[in-house]
Amino acid sequence: MTMHTSGHVDAFTRERLPAPADWPEFCFDRPELAYPDRLNCAAELLDRNIEKGLGDKTAIYSPAREISWSGLRAEASRIAHVLTTDMGLVAGNRVLLHGYNSIELIATWYGVILAGGVAVMTMPMLRAGEIAKVIAKGQVSHALCDAALAGPVREAATLEPVLGRIVCWGPDGELTARMAGKPQHFDAVDTARDDIALLAFTSGTTGEPKACAHFHSSVLAMADTFGRSVLAPDPDEIYLGTPPFAFTFGLGASVVFPARAGLATALPDRPGFEALCETIERFGVTTLFTAPTGYRALMGLWDDYDLSSLRKGISAGEHLPAATSQAFFERSGIRLIDGIGATEMIHIFISASGADIRPGATGKVVPGYQARAVDDRGDPVPDGEIGRLAVKGPTGCLYLDDERQKSYVQDGWNITGDLYRRDGDGYFWYVSRADDLIVSSGYNIAGPEVEQALLLHETVLECAVVGAADAERGTIVKAFIVLAEGHNGHAELVKALQDHVKAAIAPYKYPRAIEFVAALPKTQTGKIQRFKLR
Repeated sequence: MTMHTSGHVDAFTRERLPAPADWPEFCFDRPELAYPDRLNCAAELLDRNIEKGLGDKTAIYSPAREISWSGLRAEASRIAHVLTTDMGLVAGNRVLLHGYNSIELIATWYGVILAGGVAVMTMPMLRAGEIAKVIAKGQVSHALCDAALAGPVREAATLEPVLGRIVCWGPDGELTARMAGKPQHFDAVDTARDDIALLAFTSGTTGEPKACAHFHSSVLAMADTFGRSVLAPDPDEIYLGTPPFAFTFGLGASVVFPARAGLATALPDRPGFEALCETIERFGVTTLFTAPTGYRALMGLWDDYDLSSLRKGISAGEHLPAATSQAFFERSGIRLIDGIGATEMIHIFISASGADIRPGATGKVVPGYQARAVDDRGDPVPDGEIGRLAVKGPTGCLYLDDERQKSYVQDGWNITGDLYRRDGDGYFWYVSRADDLIVSSGYNIAGPEVEQALLLHETVLECAVVGAADAERGTIVKAFIVLAEGHNGHAELVKALQDHVKAAIAPYKYPRAIEFVAALPKTQTGKIQRFKLR
């Protein structure tokens, strides 16, 4: 399908999608996924809430201000007018969105998509050189950014002059003044359900970033699968997430899922877990999205704040160790919902909630998706055996102009790069990332299994396990450990931790080398960068 709009259409993203033979198989075989051919996801999310009579209901809470669904639609409309009238945007142009999680960032995201643009959000802490790579890959011509972060964007534009139009929001920006005289309604551009709504760049745990293209239908599908079936939203819920919106885990958690269900989002006014707790307490947040690191931090702050409004916690971005899940349950009474997703798939496709949760297991296939563990030929392995995770459903990997498409998509299946085993009840159990499997003296050792054993020791706050070169064994298991407060690293503790692991799992898996560190290298989304430790 092609986009039928008046005037010129920029076909850049369409022309740089993979060859049809390299596409994943898309499956829309459930009634809630039967989308019309013409679809603008921004209009669908905003207008549906107003049609349901929720126009005056608060859509976003923040310490600075609150905004209703009608107010958000009007703000996004004015931004769409600024883009098309003042900035010369035509449908299909890519627009960089660079800022901290805020009402303004949400409103600009909606404004870009209403105007038929392709939203390209970037992590707020990226430097000019990193932003320039995004601009070059997506041939990004327009930018809306937080004035406080404009420096790196303007510097990136000197490196990649294709970015010619930059407008900023905030006290030192001109966006508000430009919006002032614009109409408060904008008729959404008539886009197709398989037109590209956004480019999501991988969070960079390995090598060169990849641009993942996602359809208008994909934006809705993440809410109509995981958001609907696993989260099962109640009408009084208020969502809150720590991940940046540029990370699709954060986009779903704080923007798309609550909008699809007509619920409010709460936003902290600064990063950090104290601000997170303040936000939960102030706005009565019920539903939290963060990484396992976040839940470990929350346990330490539990007695300092009133967090009694919390009812649900969703963990993703890193494997959730059973030890963390159990400790949080004992502290809060809340069973964490684990899940695995991927930027390539837009959001979570294996998870479980409520009585279906089995701590340590990621969960079952989210309704709307199919998943299996496969061998190197792509054939399913028997239950109980380890295989590469293969997934397909209403979303899938479409790398923009990237040869790595051929390795991610094989025979219509998305191969995520994770090793899993499925049990007889259909639960998927995480083993490791494919590149985190350590082969030592002929044994296959999964780094996360060793990490889980170490986390059960009272002295260990965080850890990461990788393979390290060894003259005798080829590779040995090495653990990098951040100790809990009040503990110091010494030879006796190394021996104690090694003995602890030997008692918890097969002794050959114990870390033969242990290094105590002040912090682990992480991406801005909280993922441990094990490749840096290697």
